[in-house]
This record gives sequence, structure tokens and C-alpha cells, in this order.
Amino acid sequence: MARRVFFSFHYERDIWRANQVRNSWVTKPDREAAGFWDAAEWEKVKRQGEDAVKRWIDRNLEETSVTVVLIGAETANRKWVNYEIKKSYQRGNGILGIYIHKLKDQNGNRDKKGKNPLDNFYIKQGEKIMYLSEIYPTYDWIDDNGYDNIGYWIEKAAKKAGR
Repeated sequence: MARRVFFSFHYERDIWRANQVRNSWVTKPDREAAGFWDAAEWEKVKRQGEDAVKRWIDRNLEETSVTVVLIGAETANRKWVNYEIKKSYQRGNGILGIYIHKLKDQNGNRDKKGKNPLDNFYIKQGEKIMYLSEIYPTYDWIDDNGYDNIGYWIEKAAKKAGR
């Protein structure tokens, strides 16, 4: 089954690492990445204000079944990543996190491990509070062999969400 996936990440800091993950996903058959900014588009939409950014995100989440949150050193503190997670949860997307800090950037450097942004959200089930990080899995791109396993992770997340 073809999957359309929304990739959420900290653009300025992690675009190089995010592109490595995205490219490994889209180079295989029946796969499409949604919500991927290029620098010119990002600057243009940002200049139009917050409502324009929200509309762009909302539009790119349409017809996706899974949101992959690519977690770098500062991802958990990013306003738009948190918005994308919230909207993905509200629309019923499967969600998963992937730590990307061990991937090398354009200068050959790795980064420090960041906080999981799924820890920023919780739901209440009666008196119990459950963080999204307890509900949705998080993997490490290097340690968990993301290149070979991303398709499996995405399919598992979609099925768990019933999508």
C-alpha cells in the first residue's frame, strides 16, 4: 500500500540529517514524503505570518497517514514541530519519533541527543495521564538501522492508527 508521510523536524538545524532520512524513504517504491520545505518556500511562507505557516502545515498533513518526527538536539522546543505533532494527533495520524542526532551533517559532524518532543503532549484516560512518548514508539536512526527499517516502522504506525 502506498503511504504518504509527513516529516516533522527543526528545519534550520536538521535539514541535512532530515534529507538523509527522507531520501531513504522516497527512493523506494510507492512512497511519498509530504510537508518537506525547501529554503525558498520556507522563507516565503514565514514572511506571510503565522496563519500562513499553519495553513501550509495543515494542507500538507492532508491525505497523510503517518507523521514521522525527526528528533535532533533542539526539536522538542520548536513551535512548528509542536504544532505539527498536535495536528497529527488530532487528525488521527500514526506517529513515530526517530532520533537523528548521530547522523552526520554536511560538515561530517554529529549532534547531541535532544529531548523527545512527544514528551510535550499528554492525554488523560480517566485519572491517568499518558504522554504521547508512552503511546508512540521512538527509534534511533543509527542504532535501530533506520535505513532498512523505516518502512516497517511507518507501516506499523499506520496500522496502529487504523489508517
